[in-house]
Amino acid sequence: MVKNMFFYDTPVGKIAVCEKDGKITDLCFDKRTPHEAGYIVRETEVLREAGCQLEEYFLGKRKVFGLPLNLTGTKFMKAVWEALLTIPYGETRSYKEIAQMIGNPNACRAVGQANNKNPISIIVPCHRVIGSDGNLVGYGAGLEIKEYLLDFERRHK
Repeated sequence: MVKNMFFYDTPVGKIAVCEKDGKITDLCFDKRTPHEAGYIVRETEVLREAGCQLEEYFLGKRKVFGLPLNLTGTKFMKAVWEALLTIPYGETRSYKEIAQMIGNPNACRAVGQANNKNPISIIVPCHRVIGSDGNLVGYGAGLEIKEYLLDFERRHK
């Protein structure tokens, strides 16, 4: 079970995409080193495809990603992440709306926590989740990147 990682330059900075067994496991904005993360820096076929799809996304040509994903988390987290995949490009949903979508309308905070733990941001579009009042709240890579992604999608919708 070799874990592979490759780095891609994007308009929001260098992004590391990771895969194991032919499925994407992580997309990282952070600067962790591959050695510390236990990954080998090597561009595999699935990572090359992820890089191509990210490039198309940042050119405004790709609205939906078509990559094999390995989302590891609790049943609740996976339900939240699956709901995120249904948010259309250029649109947003509130934490409350996501809670309602997964059949747990009182779980807004838990949805926020699951959203925060999303290991494959951008591809699983957690940036499209905002506060009920329309404010941008929380994003692991920083609110400035969340704002950039939302503005970018609105312009290219």
